[in-house]
Amino acid sequence: MENEDQPRLRSVVSYVKRGGRMTVGQQRAWEEHWPQLGRTVADLPAGPVDFGAWFGREAPVLLEIGSGMGETTSQLAVAAPELNYVAVEVYDPGLGQLMLRAEKLGVENLRLMHGDAVVLLTDHIAPDTLSGVRLFFPDPWPKKRHHKRRIVQPEFAALVASRLAPGGTFHLATDWEHYADQMLEVCSAEPALRNRYDGWAPRPEWRPVTKFEQRADREGRISRDLIFARR
Repeated sequence: MENEDQPRLRSVVSYVKRGGRMTVGQQRAWEEHWPQLGRTVADLPAGPVDFGAWFGREAPVLLEIGSGMGETTSQLAVAAPELNYVAVEVYDPGLGQLMLRAEKLGVENLRLMHGDAVVLLTDHIAPDTLSGVRLFFPDPWPKKRHHKRRIVQPEFAALVASRLAPGGTFHLATDWEHYADQMLEVCSAEPALRNRYDGWAPRPEWRPVTKFEQRADREGRISRDLIFARR
């Protein structure tokens, strides 16, 4: 379902489609768990996903964009059983590893999407429905000539805002200073969003420290959080 009043967003690819073979464990996770837990964005039928039917219950839906290898995602999902937690990722072994982690933790409120988050948001999530969107440590594209490939652009912020329910939150985090400034500028300029803090948000204690964050700390980079709410 697409909002006719909103321009259709088809930006340049904002992620690297990384290769890599799955481990034996990750392959087993795909074979055992993907039929129930996963769907491929490109294969979804037209219209919004019926998350209530997929999860087998009605609950607030939270979308995490870019779950990586799933260490943080699995912990966040198990810590919030009241949410229908959806993770979208393009990296096959990462989704396999996330299913392994979810299996180990006994996570039941997690579903996975393989593919482009922009396509998922545009074509398969109805407006005004998400309780939250999380974007933690997206590809920073640090070289200036690649900044246009960063996912956080005005059109993307408008798309996310349109899919959030009133009061729903858009939570971003990055350890690249220039990208953090860009996130703040872009989201502050989106009329449908308001910053819940005066600038940067305090680092939430509930957000696990990722390997990216640990490396950034060793390299002297500061991680910054931003939390915006749908007006």
